[in-house]
Amino acid sequence: MANLSSSRKMVRKITKRTEKNKSLRTNVRTYIRRFEEAVASGETNEAQLAFNIVQPKLMKLAQKGIVHKKNASRKISRLSKKLKSLN
Repeated sequence: MANLSSSRKMVRKITKRTEKNKSLRTNVRTYIRRFEEAVASGETNEAQLAFNIVQPKLMKLAQKGIVHKKNASRKISRLSKKLKSLN
């Protein structure tokens, strides 16, 4: 357990930051799942809309350092490849 007041504050800050980052990652995963469901059902318009939502959200996470930039780029690349295979 943290003894100094500054270390207690750091623990509080880390907890808040972790919760926020976890929430953002979960949100993006939800949109990715919606995209993949649209692709599986063959709905091109739905998939395109979902992709247009997922792509900027993933890059925003990469800019903030929540997800590694190359990880985000790889996911976007794979999603766009799936989208192109629908057409």
